[in-house]
Amino acid sequence: MEGKAITKKAFWAIIIGGMLTGMGNGSVFGAALMCLLGRGGFSNWGGIYGAAYDPATFTGFIDWAMIVFGIAFVGILFVGLTQHDALERAARR
Repeated sequence: MEGKAITKKAFWAIIIGGMLTGMGNGSVFGAALMCLLGRGGFSNWGGIYGAAYDPATFTGFIDWAMIVFGIAFVGILFVGLTQHDALERAARR
């Protein structure tokens, strides 16, 4: 009898781990962008309320980069663990 798939057992680990890792990498991307370009192209830094998520502001751009990186890493973890599960199931047969 086969057990649950790894992706079902690790659902919350995929979501939390992927978002934390991806958003961490997105913040590093934002820091590197800030060091490279400065705030030159952004007229407003956008630090409070809704402006913090407005992509036209500097902070909003970085926040959206972090969210996109987080979602991408959730996808990467899901695909990786799905492939790992398929290899383990094939090895058991």
